[in-house]
Amino acid sequence: MKSTLTPVKIVAELDKYIVGQQEAKKAVAIALRNRWRRMQTPSDLRQDIIPNNILMIGPTGVGKTEIARRLAKLADAPFVKVEASKFTEVGYVGRDVESMVRDLVEQGINMVKESKKAENRIKAIQNAEERILDILIPPISSDHFGFNLSSQEKEDAELNEKTRDKFRQKIKNKEIEDRKIEIEVMVSTTHVQVVGPMGMDAPDGLQDILSSMIPKKKKKKTVTIAEAREIFSEEEAQKLIDMELVIKEALEKVQNSGIIFIDEIDKVASSNKSSGGPDVSREGVQRDLLPIVEGSVVNTKYGSIKTDHILFIAAGAFHLSKPSDLIPEFQGRFPIRVELKSLTKEDFVRILTEPQNALTKQYQALLATEGLTLQFEPEAIEAIAEIAYEVNQELENIGARRLHTILSNLLEDLLFEVPDLRTDSQITITQQMVQDKVGSIVKKRDLAQYIL
Repeated sequence: MKSTLTPVKIVAELDKYIVGQQEAKKAVAIALRNRWRRMQTPSDLRQDIIPNNILMIGPTGVGKTEIARRLAKLADAPFVKVEASKFTEVGYVGRDVESMVRDLVEQGINMVKESKKAENRIKAIQNAEERILDILIPPISSDHFGFNLSSQEKEDAELNEKTRDKFRQKIKNKEIEDRKIEIEVMVSTTHVQVVGPMGMDAPDGLQDILSSMIPKKKKKKTVTIAEAREIFSEEEAQKLIDMELVIKEALEKVQNSGIIFIDEIDKVASSNKSSGGPDVSREGVQRDLLPIVEGSVVNTKYGSIKTDHILFIAAGAFHLSKPSDLIPEFQGRFPIRVELKSLTKEDFVRILTEPQNALTKQYQALLATEGLTLQFEPEAIEAIAEIAYEVNQELENIGARRLHTILSNLLEDLLFEVPDLRTDSQITITQQMVQDKVGSIVKKRDLAQYIL
């Protein structure tokens, strides 16, 4: 994490994508900055400074997941999202809770690998272009000549090298990109899926061992030089990576900056502690999660991971339960609690217009690929926001996700017909168009199609 990324700047970055919820943004910004502060402390004290895990409370679709995901992106940190309810689906056992740490390690490995690939990209492209050149103009091997070269052999070697230099420049300048060549690519045979007891997937380690035992073979393929460059660049980038260093760096990154987002934590809260049955299973999941959140060692195929300094962010709507229904030990591991507010009509207007990835901007970009300019009148935005708010009030409140359904219905015909329309045309969405297309549904209370 960069030292210049202060809490104020973190919140400002989150504001570009998420509307409102300032309390939650402030909490995660402080948590992220504390990670940088911890790494600046003396080493003897550093290990004792544990992160303040965060519990987010609020209805679905108000930005809980997006805040955590954007936070991880800002910090360039490994991030995984898991659903607590997944751990109760197969009776008492459910999914192995340690799998979320193994998933985080995989994410860390992929992040570091991509970083190393970017560092070696120029070298990888150079090596790829040399491989293409060897296919177009094979070099004359020294084995073809004796120690005493004849004049003809010298001329052949010089001519070959001149021709290679000429084509090397053509490849580099991308002058012969559409030329077809035959290359060999590595392909794996059929993927083996190992199923364990009760239909569950076998452990990750066993899957990987069996997959590695399957031999890879080469297959000839005819591609353009442009395609060959991409294929060879990827292969050369892989060769340039030192996996031992990648694993070492990734494990350190996961242990010191990893973020695990546990969604639907309210689904494993015991609403009635005196009863047995499902509540026992829910409490069992909490007790399984507890050691990992408190700090323990999890074995992965890349080595052991300490979870002491991984930041855990739990979230739930808590409609049918409350945070106090979680077992006391689990509650104690989430000292920071923030409540996210339900979205108002004004929030919906801002969500449709302000964020860099606003839905209206997404649809404008999509339709621009067809040569169509899409505009929304301010009154139309107001109408969409009002309908979204009303439907959320009438039915289950699903937050900003309601906007996806409304805009999808509103623009359905346009998205279907636009490829056959004249290009360079412009369409403006008006308030009347919104009312005609989706407003009548609200009036009739025929809301079934809005349930996601």
